[in-house]
Amino acid sequence: MTSSVNWALLGLVIERPSYGLELYNRFERVYGDVLPVSSESHVYSALDRLKARGLIEIVPGTEVGRQPKLHYQATALGRRGHEDWLVAEINVERRRQELWVRQLGIFARDPAAALRVIGRFEREYLKGAGHTGRPSHDTAPDPRAELINSLVAERQRLVEGGMVTWFQRAHDGFEELVNKAQANAPPRA
Repeated sequence: MTSSVNWALLGLVIERPSYGLELYNRFERVYGDVLPVSSESHVYSALDRLKARGLIEIVPGTEVGRQPKLHYQATALGRRGHEDWLVAEINVERRRQELWVRQLGIFARDPAAALRVIGRFEREYLKGAGHTGRPSHDTAPDPRAELINSLVAERQRLVEGGMVTWFQRAHDGFEELVNKAQANAPPRA
């Protein structure tokens, strides 16, 4: 299962058994700014996939009535799978970052182009710096949400500090290539 939406939805079901519309609303509140879903039907399709894989199940007794509100809860397999997925995601993130840098490396023969890409990337990156997508508190403070928000903010702060250092190193490295290319260029007539 590769869909981040499915895994995020499973996490919400693990957090608290819920019915479809409530899950959609929670999903929008928790993940809406970083992982949008196209519609409520997207959530119901994901629930069907999670159920088919044995990661969630319908809470017994919620199937009664003309228009039942089926509540979903995570299975033991779903909990273990979610834990494993969270741990495995660090490798996905590392590979994605390495791939980007290796793609930038294609400009090693044209370091001026690399510097343009780095400059554009840096500007785009810094536009979002400091933004953690924290929801506004319209209700009473939730200590769990406050913890998560502070952890997101701290991780973002650490990553942004590292990126500023990386941008400087990338600029310096490609500037050095530009200078070497200019020093080795034949004299102009």
